[in-house]
Order: sequence, then C-alpha cells, then structure tokens
Amino acid sequence: MQHILLLEDDKSLIDGLEYSLKKKEFTVDTARTVGEARKLLASNSYDLLLLDVTLPDGSGFTLCEEVRKTGSTVPIIFLTAADEEVHIIRGLDSGGDDYITKPFRLGELFSRIHALLRRSAMGAHGSHAEADQAPDIPAREAASETPALSSGDVRIDLLASRAYLRGTPLDLTAAEYRLLCLLVRNAGLVVTRSMILDELWDGAGHFVDDNTLSVYIRRLREKIETNPSRPELLVTVRGFGYRWNEVRS
Repeated sequence: MQHILLLEDDKSLIDGLEYSLKKKEFTVDTARTVGEARKLLASNSYDLLLLDVTLPDGSGFTLCEEVRKTGSTVPIIFLTAADEEVHIIRGLDSGGDDYITKPFRLGELFSRIHALLRRSAMGAHGSHAEADQAPDIPAREAASETPALSSGDVRIDLLASRAYLRGTPLDLTAAEYRLLCLLVRNAGLVVTRSMILDELWDGAGHFVDDNTLSVYIRRLREKIETNPSRPELLVTVRGFGYRWNEVRS
C-alpha cells in the first residue's frame, strides 16, 4: 500500500480525505501543523505528500522547500484555496509537482495523484536523474538520445541532465528541463500545448490545469530570454502552441 502524508488543518476536509484515500487503499498519516508534519517526515517514508498552503504555524511552501533540500524527489501536490498565478509560481518554485484548488472533486484529485505516482515509479527505474540537479528524461526517449542537444547559445547535456546558456548552468526545475528538451529537440517545428502536456505529464496531461503550462513557459522564458516579454527563442504560435527558434532574430 502506498503511503501518503496529508498536511491540512480543516477538520471536515481531513475526515473526507482520510476516508476517501483509505477507500482507495492508501495508508494515510495526517498532520494539522507544519511542526507535526516535520516529525512525521523524520520517522516515515512517503510515496506522496498532500500539502495545504496556509497553516497555523507556517506554510506548506516552506515545508516543501525543506523536503527538496534533503534531496527527496517525492511527488508533492499543493491544496490551495487561491487559484492565483502568484500562488502557482510560489508552489512550483518551492519544488511542488502540481496543485489543486479548493473546492475540488475527488475524482480529479485521485487522477492527479495516480499520474504523479506513475511518473515517480518510471523515474525510479533506470533513471540517472538525481534530485533537483538532474531531472528525469521521459523513458521512451532516453534510449534514442544523443549525448547533447545544442541550439544557438543553449546546450543540453543529456547524460548529466543539465542545461547551459552561454556556458552558464541554468537553474531549472524538472518540468522546465523536460520542456526545454522537448522544444529544442523539435526546433523550428510547432509543438502544440496538448503535445507538451502529454509529454511532460506522462500521458495524463488532461488532468493538469492548463494554466500551469503557461506558468512553466513564462518561467522558462525568464531564464533563457534576453527580454522575456519579447521572446526570440521560445515563441508563441497563436492558436497552436509554441516553437523553438534555432537562431535569434
């Protein structure tokens, strides 16, 4: 049985989630404060974390950052009452894998949980990625990869799972790295949003809020473009998706 840590301080939501998770044959430990969650994490191993954002003694974002600093790649989903871009960015930057806005449907939550657990299981078998410094490459592509991808000032070392801009390492999240690989590999071609979601989230892209992809695109532009508001490398093809330009215009 897969083990989940639920960090939530709403008693009624706790009761409903505990019941539903156990019905789906998960084992669940529940914490109502960040302090309680830290103690549970110190003495248990979890397959997935469900973290509320606002708690009596702190934030789920802070706990997520602490978990990632240990090198853990455990999947993390944020439960947030605010569907605002600033919260999405904060969650992704702290190391979260996904978020779901309250109130949510249990079916959608379980779809996201199962998608992340599948992706985590794939990464655990034969992956050469390590923590935040070496994000995983989709398994179906790994066998056919050349050692590196290059496009203009961007170079991707596929063996080390690192990307560089003019020789300087880029600080990318796992999803940003996979997105960059996909775009550079298809340089000059239009890659649709549905193709990107399917690639990044292992065939379960329809369970991921489309706004999350927009955030990833914006954050990647901030790291690779000279002027992110007027992108020259990662350009939008309105009505279709995105295209990676080989050479700056």
